[in-house]
Amino acid sequence: MAGKRVTVQGIFAADLTFRATGIPGWGETLLGDHFQVGPGGKGSNQAIAAARLGAEVVFITKLGRDMFGELARRTYAAEGVSDRHIHESPDHTTGAAAIVVDAVRGENAIVVVPGASNALTLAEVESAASDIAASSVFLTQFELKLPVVERGIRIAAERGVKVILNPAPAVTVATSIYGSVDYLTPNESEARLLSGLPVDSLAEAARAADFFLAHGARNVLITLGARGVLVKNAQLCEHVPAVEAGPVVDTTGAGDAFNAGFAVALAEGADLISATRFGCAVAGVAVTRFGTAPAMPRREEVETLLGGGDH
Repeated sequence: MAGKRVTVQGIFAADLTFRATGIPGWGETLLGDHFQVGPGGKGSNQAIAAARLGAEVVFITKLGRDMFGELARRTYAAEGVSDRHIHESPDHTTGAAAIVVDAVRGENAIVVVPGASNALTLAEVESAASDIAASSVFLTQFELKLPVVERGIRIAAERGVKVILNPAPAVTVATSIYGSVDYLTPNESEARLLSGLPVDSLAEAARAADFFLAHGARNVLITLGARGVLVKNAQLCEHVPAVEAGPVVDTTGAGDAFNAGFAVALAEGADLISATRFGCAVAGVAVTRFGTAPAMPRREEVETLLGGGDH
C-alpha cells in the first residue's frame, strides 16, 4: 500500500464567487464589490489541497467538453493531480457553483450544479479500483450521485483502505452506509440534518456523534467552524481547538481544507488527534484567503503555523 497516496472521488465545479454585503432576495438585485472565477467542487478542492500538502493524489470525476472542463484540466496539470481517472462527457456541461461571500463576516451561501459529474458511472468508478486499492486513504463526499459514492466506498472498504466520508451536502441516506466508513466528517449543519439531533454545544455534538457511531461509523469528527472539531469514537471523546492563522476572509472551502489535511496526515501515519490538528491548521490558513482551491495552503505554510512539526 502506498504510504502517501490519497484517492479522492468527487466533483469539479467552476466557482463563480461574488462578494457582497448580503444575499439578494427573489426579484432583488444587489451590487457586489468583487468577483472571480476559479476551480472548485468539494472533491476537486480536496484533491488539490492534498496535492499541495505533498500527497500523491488520484482524482475520480467527470468533466464536460467546455471551457470549465479545460480550466479543470489545466489546474490538475499545474497542481500535480493525476488525471488518469478523470472522464469526459460529450453530452453534459462541466459543473459550476454560484457562491456569495459576505464581505464583512466571510460567511458564504452556495448553489452548486454537478453537471457532467452526475454522469460518472459505476463502471468508471470500478475502473479505478486498482488505484483505490493502492491508496492509504479514500476520500469522498455527497456531491456525486449516491450509488457512485457508495460504490467507491465499497471498493475501498473491501480492500482495507481507510475511508473518509465528508457527508456534504447532507442528503437522505440509509444509515447502513456508515458501516463502511472509518472517519465521518460532517459539519454542524450536516450532523444536525443527518442525525436529527441538535449540535449547538460540545455535549450535543458528542450525542450526535454517538448516533453515527451506533450506526457503524468507527470515528466521527464534527467540524464546528471557529470552535474546532469534536472527535469521538468508542474509546475517546476529545475537542480539538481551531488553529488560527490570521483574520478570517472567506470560509468557503474550509471544510475541504480540513478534510484534505486530515486525509494526508492519516496517509502519513499520524494518529487520530494529530491528524485532526493538522487538518485544523490547513483550514486555519485557507480561511485567511479569498476563494476555494486557490486558497489551499502549501505544506510549508502549515508546518510553520504548527511550529515546524509535520503533525
